[in-house]
Amino acid sequence: MTNLQIFLDIATEAALAAGAVLQGYLGKLEDAVTEKGRPGDLVTAADKASEAVVLEIIRRHFPQHSILAEESGKLGNQDNEYLWAIDPLDGTTNYAHQYPAFCVSIGLLINGVPQVGVIYDPFHDELFRGAAGLGATRNRRPIKVSDTSELSKSLLVTGFAYDRRETPDNNYAEFCHLTHLTQGVRRSGSAALDLAHVACGRVDGYWERGISPWDIVAGVILLQEAGGKVTAYDGTPLKIATGRILATNGSIHDNLSRALMQVPPLSAWE
Repeated sequence: MTNLQIFLDIATEAALAAGAVLQGYLGKLEDAVTEKGRPGDLVTAADKASEAVVLEIIRRHFPQHSILAEESGKLGNQDNEYLWAIDPLDGTTNYAHQYPAFCVSIGLLINGVPQVGVIYDPFHDELFRGAAGLGATRNRRPIKVSDTSELSKSLLVTGFAYDRRETPDNNYAEFCHLTHLTQGVRRSGSAALDLAHVACGRVDGYWERGISPWDIVAGVILLQEAGGKVTAYDGTPLKIATGRILATNGSIHDNLSRALMQVPPLSAWE
């Protein structure tokens, strides 16, 4: 068994265990929901309990690896070649409202490159897995991106960052512009699920700004293994730390990139 397969199996164990925690808390949070400083940026008891389960499993199997987790931050030696990027509950606002779009996302970077990813949607019991050279699956069955080749016939998905109230660079103009150019743009509220849904062909492309590494590391490798393409907005190689991502089935990638780069300012939408 290769190291990547071992990493994938342990990530799967952790994601399934965390998903069980989320299911147990769903609809039972009562007053255990707080804001982390910005309006709408929520954290719940479920986030913390889910993350504790993931951390315990990862540390037990790989005590020397470094970790970047949404709630706990940086743990261990951050110069280690192995870095786990963990979001124990992606879609916390959805979860707090019992809206069925949330997941656990666990990705592994090796020397800064996404190599392993597991995304688990416990509400729908959908397990997405991928690793470099090992392909991508949904509930253990191979998946691939859609074959939509025209932007006008595509369905896209995006999101809006927590700082959208404070910055004009808030993705509103992009949303309007691309809604006009496509069959529609959806907003799920979970970046990891958005990437998983591009990977399995449910939507054709995804873009977003203001995201964190734990939101996308797992989804990036999953999508690449499903035949998709991931870059910066302008088509150059993705730099995860910038918080901007363009991910598609590959066929519409160049056209979507050009459309994003040509978005008129929000003031033009009057």
